[in-house]
Amino acid sequence: MKKRFLISGGGTGGHIFPAIAIANRVKKDIPDAEILFVGSNQKMEMQRVPAAGYHIKGIDIYGICRDFSFNGLWHNIKLPFVLLKSLREARRIIRTFNPDVAIGVGGFASAPALQAAISLGVPALIQEQNSYPGVTNKLLSRKVKKICVAYEGLDRYFPASKIVITGNPIREELLNIHHHHEEAYAYFGLQADKKTLLVMGGSLGARAINECMREHIATLANESLNIIWQTGEQYYRIHKKDLKKLESSSVTIMPFIEKMNHAYSVADIIISRAGALAIAELSVVGTPSILIPFPFAAEDHQTKNAKALADQGAAILVADQDVPAQLLPSLLNLIHDENLCRSLSENMKLFAKPNAMDLIFNEIMSL
Repeated sequence: MKKRFLISGGGTGGHIFPAIAIANRVKKDIPDAEILFVGSNQKMEMQRVPAAGYHIKGIDIYGICRDFSFNGLWHNIKLPFVLLKSLREARRIIRTFNPDVAIGVGGFASAPALQAAISLGVPALIQEQNSYPGVTNKLLSRKVKKICVAYEGLDRYFPASKIVITGNPIREELLNIHHHHEEAYAYFGLQADKKTLLVMGGSLGARAINECMREHIATLANESLNIIWQTGEQYYRIHKKDLKKLESSSVTIMPFIEKMNHAYSVADIIISRAGALAIAELSVVGTPSILIPFPFAAEDHQTKNAKALADQGAAILVADQDVPAQLLPSLLNLIHDENLCRSLSENMKLFAKPNAMDLIFNEIMSL
């Protein structure tokens, strides 16, 4: 009888790509496994999961609004009714699919999907990417069987007996990157004889990084650099006409990068947010990086992520509010300092956990 796996979560790439990595690992060992994703309607998982080759069912769910305007308050007043409706939707999906195990990766949809699965007797596991867990995983932790984490000290938030330290799952193709691969340069239409700067502000984009890049793109182009700049969907949509004018034979601007293995292959220097998934990927790839934490992350956990690396000489940390003054000088210094690049790369690789996916897969199968 075929094994059935339900995977739920999303909202951002930091939740979606670990979920897809888990699905890919399941398929690698169990090719005939049936896998169904449950996501939040109108969120990016509804596009990214089918693009990865998996089925997804959407439910109507959203999170707490922290805007205290009338619209925000009304949004929160409706939330309990939305939750009840989403639970009913999730129960219907789970009764129909009848999974052997349910896996939550965080995000709005995880709460009703895993709550419904648990209530129907399905063993469940959650995977927490961050050093400070989200509300959804905190709530679910009381009822799931296992909790896979990437950081020490999460027994402050989760039952210690359920915690397994595994690291964060990353896409398998990133474990064996061929640096400076010709195919990767061709994919982006770039020249192989130049250093390449990869700029990425997360799947939703980063305003401070994007504005700094717009202001200084000409200066950077004069450094004889290739530039791959991922802006995020919304920023690209709003500024598409202006961004197109900035493109050239050495500057590629896109809302989202589908083939991250190609981006990491050509990158000699990276500017990135400091989310847990980004850190997991960067530590495996080992490319010299400037980290700019998202300043409004829960408990400022992105700054903690970045500081842990910067304190060990594994990355350069620039605070979001300091981007206008500090990002360009820090970047130019890195471009011209080969010794610093080499040191950052070597130290970054010390944080890598390349076997995280195997550990998570083993915990899933134990259920």
